[in-house]
Amino acid sequence: MSEFDFDLFVIGAGSGGVRASRMAAGFGARVAVAEELYLGGTCVNVGCVPKKLFAYAAHFAEDVEDARGYGWDLKVESFNWQRLVENKNTEITRLNGIYHNLLTGAGVTLIHGRARLLDSHTVAVGDKRFTSERILLATGGWPFVPEFPGREHVITSNEVFYLEQLPARCAVVGGGYIAVEFASIFNGLGCQTSLLYRGEQFLRGFDQGLRDHMVVTMQNKGLDLQFNAQVERIDKQADGSLLLHLHNGETLETDLVLYATGRRPKLDGLGLENTAVTLDEKGFIAVDELYQTTDPAVFAIGDVTDTIQLTPVALAEGMALARRLYRPEEYRPVDYEDLATAVFCIPNIGTLGMTEEQARAQGYKLDIFESRFRPMRNTLAGNAEQSFMKLVVDQASDRVLGVHMVGPDAGEIIQGLAVALKAGATKSVFDATLGIHPTAAEEFVTMRTPSRRD
Repeated sequence: MSEFDFDLFVIGAGSGGVRASRMAAGFGARVAVAEELYLGGTCVNVGCVPKKLFAYAAHFAEDVEDARGYGWDLKVESFNWQRLVENKNTEITRLNGIYHNLLTGAGVTLIHGRARLLDSHTVAVGDKRFTSERILLATGGWPFVPEFPGREHVITSNEVFYLEQLPARCAVVGGGYIAVEFASIFNGLGCQTSLLYRGEQFLRGFDQGLRDHMVVTMQNKGLDLQFNAQVERIDKQADGSLLLHLHNGETLETDLVLYATGRRPKLDGLGLENTAVTLDEKGFIAVDELYQTTDPAVFAIGDVTDTIQLTPVALAEGMALARRLYRPEEYRPVDYEDLATAVFCIPNIGTLGMTEEQARAQGYKLDIFESRFRPMRNTLAGNAEQSFMKLVVDQASDRVLGVHMVGPDAGEIIQGLAVALKAGATKSVFDATLGIHPTAAEEFVTMRTPSRRD
């Protein structure tokens, strides 16, 4: 008999924690999961899933307008924000139930409450104590809002999905994908929307051609983009509106301010000081390539570590850890190369592999293929919006290093191309592939002449 209550105690029932728990239990381990908020973590409850549902809602406004060119005279009397929120809540509740059944069906002991480490093998949840041979930290991240006067008047992505009413005006502060997504969503739903970012241009780390294209596209949609803009303070006015004072002396009046200025690992009150776990210089839990912390009995995966903050990454890490601990003959490390991801702004962004800037920094000589065109769907609609597609190709090997896109269904298209890049596809392979006509995706296999060549 083991001296411990469990073989693995997981703190956090988000994407990584749930996957690691289910797999470890399936391999015969005695597993418990403690969660204080909601099953499924950020992605299911206040992240990927509800965000995409809101993005769908925002898209419909353009769809109705575009339908006129195709012979449809559609009348839209109003948009019901409360109905959207209620239907979203129903769907999230359904998903929470699925996660509950997945865990309990796998034999995982589910413990509701806030967990705190008492030592390397002991976890407290309320007034109960549990011991475990190993502990996995998978508590994820939490929105970060800097300190400044008026900070109490802003909301984050945690609260935006539960707003009682849609504001007439809103300001989104930040320059990452979350900020760009919500600026698009609010604008698409009819809000007068400003996006403020302290840097020269948003979406830092994305391909520069893609970033430039998105600036023009979003401005053409009526979004107020303010770069090199920093908020010094926010005052709440007598009528309930908010007045933003910027560092350059200008002001901006709005009804709601959403801060999307990054996320931090959720570690407060976790009790790390009672273990040998240490943090790295960025404030994340320090782990090695096997997700082992500096405490031999404690592991960590997902957004509490300095990894790529994507749900599929956390899922892959959870699977890899469970295999290594309880089915080592099946272990294979997570491959972080050529990751594909999407930004569900309007229009969508899909990106895969290296940006042009990253490839040049690594010393590659490149052929760059770019295409800007109006999708067929937009022609009869009289919609001037253009899509953007780009291939980054290594001259020496002909290998495609990166694929980038702005346009409808970009995420769906890039997912398919991710398989090709993972298999090492060259530009010649792209050229030899016959396109599906007429589609936007065929453009990726018909670009023959480089736009630029080193």
